This record gives sequence, structure tokens and C-alpha cells, in this order.
Amino acid sequence: MLRVILHVDMDAFFASVEQNDDPALRECPVLVGGTPPRGVVAAASYEARRFGVRSAMPMIEACRLCPNAVVVAPRLARYREVSQQIFEIFREFTPDVEGLSLDEAFLDVTASQRLFGGGEAIARTLKELIREHTGLTASAGVAPSKFVAKLASDLEKPDGLVVIPAAEVRSRLAPLPVERMWGVGPVAARKLRSAGIRTLGAIQRADPEQLGQLLGTYGAKVFALASGTDPRPVCPRQQSKSVGSEETLMHDIYSGEEVRLVLLSQAVQVARRLVLEDLSASVVLVKIKYADFQQRTRQKQLEVPVRDAVSIHEACGALLSKFPSFNQGVRLVGVSTAGLSLGPPPPQLFPDCRGERREALQRTLTELEARVGKDALVPASLLARKQQQAEESSRS
Repeated sequence: MLRVILHVDMDAFFASVEQNDDPALRECPVLVGGTPPRGVVAAASYEARRFGVRSAMPMIEACRLCPNAVVVAPRLARYREVSQQIFEIFREFTPDVEGLSLDEAFLDVTASQRLFGGGEAIARTLKELIREHTGLTASAGVAPSKFVAKLASDLEKPDGLVVIPAAEVRSRLAPLPVERMWGVGPVAARKLRSAGIRTLGAIQRADPEQLGQLLGTYGAKVFALASGTDPRPVCPRQQSKSVGSEETLMHDIYSGEEVRLVLLSQAVQVARRLVLEDLSASVVLVKIKYADFQQRTRQKQLEVPVRDAVSIHEACGALLSKFPSFNQGVRLVGVSTAGLSLGPPPPQLFPDCRGERREALQRTLTELEARVGKDALVPASLLARKQQQAEESSRS
């Protein structure tokens, strides 16, 4: 039996959530991300994309291209909340859901067709339910493989639905540029184009040996994918390998105390994500990028797993002494956790009452933030920094 794979991708997800939550932003160009001059665009609404704005673009450049854009700070807790609603809808149709990010997933609905109809019918119903429950639009691709389904979902965005039957795979892929090929970045694309290979159809007709000379061992994979051959199964979401947060600072900082304060802000965000994903961490890593763009990382193996901000921040503080001096200026600070395990920290032979209280407090705070918003609950020591960021944002 031919597989039926869906790729569902939310349209401008972060920006669409902001527009849906705030009617004043609807039909306005919206940029989600950090403020200029050092912030980057995490998401751009379709109104902003018409001006040439795209994700990962420096915010200062995006605001130059689209001077009327409304810049909104990311609300990751809110995006995860909406994402959870969407994935719950997916799982009503199949247990075989492979999440690629908060806003896109593969679904294998081969065995679901007897209950819910063919792939196109399932995709259409999913889109309707997503709109009904979240107010957002999604684009979907339906195909016999993951690669083709993902390509299809991008062909008629936003709010698109494209079905590519097995018999039409080669012909539908043929005119697409090589840049649409999964895994072909700018360097590989230049190599292919310099050899006269500009479309997926040209890859289909190419000599596999030539592709090997151009792309190495990946050449055989590209040849197979261009013809729609992709046997990869849909794998239900695997546990995260790491959870982290980093911030490019609006101004360089020069002291350990300033770095420590930024680390606290990030420890709060990391702890929130760990609780939301029901994970605990046994490794804490701190990343520092200096003003001259040199980067250093240091990590600490914890005696017991944790998932509260206080414990994570304490581990970060212990790592600071292992970095060179900060007096040359620091432009980026990051915290990440690894060695992840499902569930809360396991019970210890000799219980640590302080750690248990911290974990319980973190869980309570995260539950409160889900109801009142994460910006409503801020450690007292971060209030001055939050106020300064708000003032700088209003001036920019």
C-alpha cells in the first residue's frame, strides 16, 4: 500500500498568533523578535514579507525595509500553548505525528483513511479544525513521502492545500529550482548551477557519478529525492536533546555581575521550558560571545537533575569563574541544559528539601505564567533590567 504522508505547516506562526490575540495588529506588518539594533526577526507576518522581510534577518534591516512594521517581543509560552492545541488535533487522526518545530509536523495517515477518508480529505479537515480552535491558518501538503509532502505544503502558502499523487511526483518536482531540495544550501546550489543543473528535473536526468563529484556522498541522496524516493518513516516526536536560551545584548557589558544578571533572566526561561516539556536536566552550559566575536563555553555536570531557575542559575554562577575576564566586552550570553530526562527530578536516597521546594515553586510559577502571562512574573532582581529594556525598546 502506498503511504499517505501529510506535512502541515502553520502560516507565519508567531506573527499570526500575535495578530490573532491582538485585533489591533491584524492586517498590519508584524515582526516578532528582538529590538534593533542587534535583534533578529524570529517571524514576519505576510504583510511584512511583501517588503522583503524574512526570518533570521537583522531587525534593524527589517525595519529599514518595512518602516511601518510593529515589532513584538516573542511570547514563547503562548506559542507553545497554541502549538499544543494544534498537535492535539493532529493526534485525533493518527498517533504517527513527527513534530519538526512548534508550527510544523509530518503525519502518516495511511492507516487513518478508512476512518477519515483520503489524504486530501484529512488535510482539509485538519485545516478547518485548526482554524476553528485557534483562529489560525495552516498550509498542508499530501504526498507518498515526507520530502514531497514538505515541498507541497510550501507551494501555495498561505492557507494552501496541495496534493501530489505518486504518479505525478516526478513531473511536479521537475520545474522546481535546486534550492528547494532538502539539504542543498547556498554552497551546494552554486556547485549544481555552475554545472548547469538548475532544477530538480535536471537532477533527475543527471549522471549520479557527476552528482557524487559535485556533492560527495550526498549526491546519491539528492538524486533519489529529486525523483521523490524517500523511504524515511514518520517518527513520533523524540525527546529534546537540549533546552536553552541566549540573548544578543543591545549594548556590550563588561562585568561579571552584569553577565550574572543576564544569566538569571535566561535561567528563568530555560526552567520554564523544562517544566512545560516535563524534562529535567543534569548538565548546564554557559556560552559567552565577546565583543570581538570570540566565543567560549563552559559546562557543569550536576550531582542530581534539576529544572528550576534557582538551581540552573547557581550552576551558571559557578561556571563564570572559568571564563576569561569580561572587561573586553560581552555581546551575547547563553544558557543551555542537556543530559535531559523525562519527568521531574527523581527522588533521592537522602532527600534535598531545598531542591524539592525549588522544584515545586518552579512548577507553580510556570502554571501561573500560563494563566497570566510570563511577563507578569519577574524576579525582583530583574525588574530594573526589564525596565531598562522597555525604555530602550520605546526609544528605538
